[in-house]
This record gives sequence, C-alpha cells and structure tokens, in this order.
Amino acid sequence: MKRIAVDGLPDEPLSAAGVFHQHWLAHVESILEAGEDVMLVLPTADHTHREWRLAITAGLARKHTPRRVNMVAGEGDALDASEAYLTKALGITGQYLET
Repeated sequence: MKRIAVDGLPDEPLSAAGVFHQHWLAHVESILEAGEDVMLVLPTADHTHREWRLAITAGLARKHTPRRVNMVAGEGDALDASEAYLTKALGITGQYLET
C-alpha cells in the first residue's frame, strides 16, 4: 500500500477540495492505475472537511476498482497503525477515517 501525504491544503473546505483536485488528483490516479493500493494521509480538520474528503475517497475507490484507496486524517503512531490495519483488511476501500 502506497502512503501519500497530502499537504498544502487551505483551511477553507471548498478551497481545500479545489486544491486537492488541481494538484493531487492526477498523481493519486496515476499510482492507482499503476496497480498500487493507496492510503491518502491528510492533516486533521474540523467537520466541515468531512464531506469533500469522503466524496473524493469513495469516488476514487469506485473508479479504480479493484484497487483500494482510503483516506486517513491524523498524525504520528496512529497513521502507522491505520496503515498496518488497512494493508491487511483487503475488503476496506473508499473510507475516510479520522485517527
């Protein structure tokens, strides 16, 4: 599973979604198309970011089946634990998780 640390997102949710689409989407899709599963890592954010993050993750998972893609918001050891779990949990895809 390839871990991609997404950074440089604005605080405002609509702007953050736009920056993700403009600067990160093509890169993520190229990795999925190369046959790798992906865990996107984003910094924690308030509840106003949940919907766009979930929509992007679910959309990528549907488009790139059977590849798996999940998004995890958090930092530190919790990310390592999430990655270890998701690597072994072969049925989990299209999920947005907050640590």
